[in-house]
Amino acid sequence: MFDSIFGRKEIEKRIASEGRLPPGQSLTQKFPVLHYGPVPRFNPAAWDFRIWGEVQQPKSWTWDEFQALPRASIEMDIHCVTRWSKFDTVWEGVSVRTLLDSGLIQLKPSAQYVMQHAEYGFTVNLPLEVVLADNFLLATHFNGQPITPDHGYPLRGVVGYLRDRQDLSTPYFWKGAKWLRSLEFMAQDRPGFWEQAGYHNQADVWKEQRFG
Repeated sequence: MFDSIFGRKEIEKRIASEGRLPPGQSLTQKFPVLHYGPVPRFNPAAWDFRIWGEVQQPKSWTWDEFQALPRASIEMDIHCVTRWSKFDTVWEGVSVRTLLDSGLIQLKPSAQYVMQHAEYGFTVNLPLEVVLADNFLLATHFNGQPITPDHGYPLRGVVGYLRDRQDLSTPYFWKGAKWLRSLEFMAQDRPGFWEQAGYHNQADVWKEQRFG
């Protein structure tokens, strides 16, 4: 036990020296489970994923169709508002930027914000520039395996910190919704579930924007 604690502290110290540990955060070698409400059941025959709102044409994919979309993989650090950080995590899924660049979706000029809509009516808002950045992904896999149900299976938004990409905004991990079902592109910002409950709207990890 003491060896484990000592080893974790040494790793945390190294990561902090690399400038990768945000203020108020601590390294975890586990993957804590935090969410509001029960874990939904997944029925692949009934599941779909929608793109709607300020788009030229709404789009919808079945589970099989979604899995056939272009894939991307990113390695990043993730930071929870409850003060744990997990480093060098690898996520695989679909990049919204790739969908846009390939013409699979087309946005109206009025699109400036995105609302992630998940099961049970849960919502998370983000600026469009964050959703289109390299550190945001519609993820189906974590570290080479399908995401587990309690972490958002079959699909969740993920956002984190890319090493050597200080130019990208890094929100806390709640800004990626579990059990994601649609993206609504919006002309005006609206608060999501936790933002309405008092969490910070921008949620920048380096500025410790935890609560509004």
